[in-house]
Parts: sequence; C-alpha cells; structure tokens
Amino acid sequence: MKIFLDTANLEAIKIYNDMGIVDGITTNPTLLSKEKGNPAEIMQEIVRIVNGPVSLEVIATRIDEIIDEAHKLKKYGQNVIVKIPMIPDGMKAVKKLKEEGIETNVTLVFSANQAILAAKAGASYVSPFIGRLDDIGNEGMLVIKEIVQIFRNYEFRTQVLVASIRHPVHVTEAGKVGADVVTLPPDILGKMLLHPLTDKGLVAFLSDWEKVKKENPQLTI
Repeated sequence: MKIFLDTANLEAIKIYNDMGIVDGITTNPTLLSKEKGNPAEIMQEIVRIVNGPVSLEVIATRIDEIIDEAHKLKKYGQNVIVKIPMIPDGMKAVKKLKEEGIETNVTLVFSANQAILAAKAGASYVSPFIGRLDDIGNEGMLVIKEIVQIFRNYEFRTQVLVASIRHPVHVTEAGKVGADVVTLPPDILGKMLLHPLTDKGLVAFLSDWEKVKKENPQLTI
C-alpha cells in the first residue's frame, strides 16, 4: 500500500519525504490556502521535492476550463496528477485527458457508483472520502471495500486512493481491504510513527547502555 501525504506544507513534506516513507502528495485549494506564499510557487516546489505522484487540483467546473487548467498544472512536472471533482463535466474532462495521456485523480467521491463511473471515464485514481462519510453516520470503510471488490471483479486499472483519513486505524483498515493508496495529513502520519512501548523500550536500552559504559570505561563504541 502506498502512502501519500495530504498537505501543501513544504516543511512537513520535506521531513517525511527524507524518511523515505512518502510515495506521493495530494493537495487541494483548501490546503494551499493555509500556507503562506504564492500557491503556484508552492506547487512547483512540491513537485520538485517529491519524485512520486503529486495531485494538483483544478478549481474550474466547466469542461473547457478544466482542460485548460489541467494543461497548465501539468507544466509543473511530469509527476503531476490532475485532480478533478466528481461532476459531469469532470468526467468529460477525465475522458479527454486520458486520451491525451494525462493522468487524473477524481476527488469528492462518496459512493461505489461514483467510483465505477470515474474508472470507466479513465481516471488513474479515485479518491473516496471516508472520514466525511463517517461524519454523517455512514461507515466510510464499507465504501472502500465495495470499490476494491468491484474494481477487482472487472480488472479496472484505476487505483483506489483512500482520502479524508481521520486516524491511524483508518490506514490499517484500508490496507486490510486492499486499497492501493492512503493519503493522510502530517499529524496522522506522525501518530503512526509513535508508540509508548517504543519510547519506554528506548529509555530502557539507553539506561542499560550507560551502565555498560560505566563498567567498561575503555569502551570506544
């Protein structure tokens, strides 16, 4: 399972990218609005830093404008994936861009039916928002299970990218049902790195090693 970082924060991207645990990045207008600086420059820098796929989202909602904006975003780099909302004109744009060899990520997906249509239109990725489904009383992970099963049944090449991750358990559950990708905020990725028993064990190891050093003053390692 691939892990994408869902952020436009350059500092966070650099930290986790240097660890080698980030396979790609997803952004959107809301995430960009939270950062200081020129959004275009921020997107260019993200594409430069990360070798994997970087989803950059259009803000247009009409077919011609979506296509035009997609072409502009693609100029930032070959690893750019154009993020397009799950709307009728969006599907037309996905089909057209597929014909041009431009990869797309269909966002704001909330049902298996929507995911099927996005895949048939030619999306490279489909992004179901499980956290938002949970927020309204549905079980978002059930939608992921349905999409994964359907895509396997019909050998769709579209990758299932689980979005709107609320906690580390979502990541584990997504992996268990066979999702291709999860995209999560930096704070959730940070929580995945931590465990109290790891901290406790490290303290014990270091304490014991100090005892060894005292008993062996000539120790050089």
